[in-house]
Amino acid sequence: MSRLVINQKNENLYHIPVVCNQCENAYCMNVCPAKAIQRNNQGVVEIDEELCVGCGLCSEYCPMGVILFIPERKKAYKCDLCQGSPLCVEMCPTGALEFVAKEKNREKIND
Repeated sequence: MSRLVINQKNENLYHIPVVCNQCENAYCMNVCPAKAIQRNNQGVVEIDEELCVGCGLCSEYCPMGVILFIPERKKAYKCDLCQGSPLCVEMCPTGALEFVAKEKNREKIND
């Protein structure tokens, strides 16, 4: 099951990956009643499926729309960047996906 959200536009002509913004003040973390969403040591917002109660608030409040649910288990999930080495980037047959660390992304924007 993919954890990468792809928006398709214009009759499936454009495919736009939508990823977690790793918000500084993450709404999903703030609204989670079970405290199942935390930031790890690398700064990645992660969902602990063991703690998740499946209430759906995180999905409702995520501005990027990247928190999904496993219906059979009633658990939230999202991309966790594969511990810093995203498999979607590694396996992308066209090389269209690139993993850019937050610091490097800021440098690109400021250049």
